[in-house]
Amino acid sequence: MPDIKFIVIASIVVIVLFAIVALVVWKMAISYNNKVSAAKIGNAEDKAREIIDDALKTAETKKREALLEAKEEAMRKKNELEKETKEQRAELQKYEKRVLTKEEALDKKIEALEKREAKVTAKENELDKLKKETESIRESHLRELEKISGLTSEQAKEVLLKSVEEDVKHETAVMIKEMDRRVKEESTKRARDYVVNAIQRCAADHVAETTISVVQLPSDEMKGRIIGREGRNIRALETLTGVELIIDDTPEAVVLSGFDPIRREVARIALEKLIVDGRIHPARIEEMVEKAQKEVDNLIKEEGEAATLEVGVHGIHPELVKLLGRMKFRTSFGQNALKHSIEVSHLSGILAGEIGVDVRMAKRAGLLHDIGKAVDHDMEGSHIQLGVDLCKKYKESALVINAVEAHHGDVEPESLIACIVQAADAISAARPGARRETLETYTTRLKQLEDISNSFKGVERSYAIQAGREIRVMVVPEKINDDEMVLLARDMAKQIESELQYPGQIKVNVIRESRAIDYAK
Repeated sequence: MPDIKFIVIASIVVIVLFAIVALVVWKMAISYNNKVSAAKIGNAEDKAREIIDDALKTAETKKREALLEAKEEAMRKKNELEKETKEQRAELQKYEKRVLTKEEALDKKIEALEKREAKVTAKENELDKLKKETESIRESHLRELEKISGLTSEQAKEVLLKSVEEDVKHETAVMIKEMDRRVKEESTKRARDYVVNAIQRCAADHVAETTISVVQLPSDEMKGRIIGREGRNIRALETLTGVELIIDDTPEAVVLSGFDPIRREVARIALEKLIVDGRIHPARIEEMVEKAQKEVDNLIKEEGEAATLEVGVHGIHPELVKLLGRMKFRTSFGQNALKHSIEVSHLSGILAGEIGVDVRMAKRAGLLHDIGKAVDHDMEGSHIQLGVDLCKKYKESALVINAVEAHHGDVEPESLIACIVQAADAISAARPGARRETLETYTTRLKQLEDISNSFKGVERSYAIQAGREIRVMVVPEKINDDEMVLLARDMAKQIESELQYPGQIKVNVIRESRAIDYAK
């Protein structure tokens, strides 16, 4: 609309300008014509009028054209607005249709869900009714069964479980018997041949040592000289050796008491030298103890070397050889540790030869299997772990280290040689007379053995016999049947293995006896 007004105003201005120009021209023409000639005045006026008429016509034409253009522009704008409005209306109508369609679909779904919910509710009610009916029928059946059988549901369940348990026990016992029979048939003969052959070919001495040593005196007068003035000699000897001297009423004898057998040996040698020399005073005692210590060190080295030569094992580190010699003064259950190691080495070599593995390596592992016992009095840890550490320190092979670590079953054996060392160790320790126990330890072990046996249900009484090598168990025949006897013996053996420490093996003998007694009158 502003453009139309501008065109109109411009057209008017042009018309006015043309009018002014025409008037000026007309006046000039008049004045000119007045001067030139009066005749031309009339013509000029006509021309002026024509010019003015033309100008007015042109202005009118311009005005009309401007108005037409303005109207056309307005119509174009109006048409565009109407088109956009129609498009928006069509889009809105489309959205409305979609919303209406979705609403209808939701209404249908809601209606379907309501119908389904009603059906589910009805079914739940029906199920509840059926459940109640089933429960009542079940209760009536149970009552009928209880009336017929004379047992309650708990009693029937107990009877059924007991029946199943007895069947399982019977099948388990049968399987255990069959497996034991197969294993014995396949392995007992060969293992017995190997072990008996090894034992027959190895005859070792067994030395039982205690924690005391006895030194014989030439006369009882020597006791006073050993004690010395105000006890200075005996105090000096005990301080230097770490061993207690017991001088009592025993005629012509002095008892040396100490848990360290090496110190006890040093004290014994030193005291014997002092007795022979006759000069007993603190300075002489110190000198003799030093000499005795050197002699014992040389003896330890010689014993270690003799052990390696006896079994034919060479190339062992000198420090390990010395530790082997120290084992001469170490005992386990009264069995000399060095003699035991030599015996295990011989047995390992024999068994290795029978099986067909490296005999030298088996002997080496057998000789070193208890090397940790040489230092277990001085260092913390089990003799197995100490032995492994020593073998690693002195560059023994991995096979020997595993045999040392596995000979008591602490780890799994990784080779046949480790298994051979286990067997040889068991043979050496279990042979009759190889080991002994103190009376207190022995009686305690027998009591524990009987206590373990009596702790099992159904055991009437038990007796440890054959010096604790066998436990004989009497069971109540009404409580333990033949199948349960097998399981009882197995469980009892496992508990004994886990709770007791003993050399060799213990036989668990379970006896079930039924007696019928009547009298003829």
